[in-house]
Amino acid sequence: MTDFRGKHVWFELNTTDLKAAEAFYAAVMDWVPRDAGMPGMAYTMVGPADHAVGGMMALTDEMKAGGACPGWTGYVAVDDVDAAAALAQRLGGRGIVPPQDIPGVGRFAIVCDPQGAVLALFKGAPSEGMAPPPTPAPGTPGHIGWHELHTTRLDGALAFYGELFGWRKGETMDMGPNGVYQLFATGAQGDNADGGMVLKQPDAPRPHWLYYVNVASVDTAVARIPAAGGRVLMGPHQVPGGSWIVHGLDPQGAAFAVAGPR
Repeated sequence: MTDFRGKHVWFELNTTDLKAAEAFYAAVMDWVPRDAGMPGMAYTMVGPADHAVGGMMALTDEMKAGGACPGWTGYVAVDDVDAAAALAQRLGGRGIVPPQDIPGVGRFAIVCDPQGAVLALFKGAPSEGMAPPPTPAPGTPGHIGWHELHTTRLDGALAFYGELFGWRKGETMDMGPNGVYQLFATGAQGDNADGGMVLKQPDAPRPHWLYYVNVASVDTAVARIPAAGGRVLMGPHQVPGGSWIVHGLDPQGAAFAVAGPR
């Protein structure tokens, strides 16, 4: 796992209606849902036809009672889940789910950063299980190609993730009245940026991560989102580099984004 330290290796949707979520993302992203065959629970793996990039599961009554709502969580690879979870708390974060094993898959914990954005820490089992996905060509449809943190403190977030994962500060882009957009890189020196950080909008209820799914046509996705029961919140909007992006909500209220050509 060392080669993948600090990389997003899995994405997981917690939802209030698993079958409806499967149908929505299949319609919008052309994802193929397949049952993971996990004993005692329904867990759906999703992604393009040749590879799963994430999973979906229904929120339990206990999770809902604790305040959980529909949303996507990113899993970041670490060398030692227990040590990383302890470090996250020493750096001002908070533990949500303590370190525990998924038999035959790996070990994970769920934490939030000091500003309240949730993410998971993960280390795969030595011989089998949730292996890190292959690195596709940039923009490959169906894969998650961008990771974006909406936070209340850019400097605090950079310091936290730099200490926890070794992420490095990249280019800072001036967004005018919306402040700055801070790129970050997760790999070795010279790697391209893997995501960005931005101050959250006042109407966003809390700091959060937003994940961008590559699509073959943003215009097609914009038409599919409302047809499948979701909402378009923003876009299409062109970003540096020529790509177009759209922010949306799925029918259960989970935030997502898509990126691609028009």
